[in-house]
Amino acid sequence: MQPLAGRVVRIGLLGGSFNPAHGGHRRISLFAKEALGLDEVWWLVSPGNPLKPRAGMAPLTSRVHSALAMARRAPIRVSAIERQFGTRYTIDTLHALKRRFPDHDFVWLMGSDNLAQFHRWKDWRGIARAMPIAVIARPGYDGDAVASPAMAWLGRHRVSPARLKSRGRWSSPALVTLRFDPDPRSATAIRRADPDWASRMPDRSPRDQLTHRLIEEPVA
Repeated sequence: MQPLAGRVVRIGLLGGSFNPAHGGHRRISLFAKEALGLDEVWWLVSPGNPLKPRAGMAPLTSRVHSALAMARRAPIRVSAIERQFGTRYTIDTLHALKRRFPDHDFVWLMGSDNLAQFHRWKDWRGIARAMPIAVIARPGYDGDAVASPAMAWLGRHRVSPARLKSRGRWSSPALVTLRFDPDPRSATAIRRADPDWASRMPDRSPRDQLTHRLIEEPVA
């Protein structure tokens, strides 16, 4: 998306394995878009999450295909831009995105399950200083999120969704909590019910919706 003259484009970033993408990802993205006045949400499909085991992880191209199918006809773009950046950690990816898209304002979207272990992420305070964070409640994780070391620090920077939705430039750190009807869907449950889902994905290389390059499977 190209910014209009004098206007900053506002983008929500939802990162993850998308192993596979599902309706819950789509639903929270559209909810966050409306609640925060976003122009688009970008799904950043990670080539490899340092905090998740490789066992059971579908190929990157299969995960991207699942995300493309789930994002169809929505203001959502699917990207594996970390492959182009050569970044492995979220903090490095976010800095690279801000350099590449200086006319965009970004907000990092995460579920409360991620907030509960956010303190384990590389330079998590740097992530919070790089852009606002919007946390979406997930069933069963809110208690752990509230009690987490990250929340003890981020809680001092809480702002309302209405304030973040205002058209001024964003500042950070800023923490927004978004609550809506819980969505119980999870990639873990989908894999348990359908362990062969990736085998039904197209075998062609998908095209990155940010870089417009073909996404190739990483070389082991």
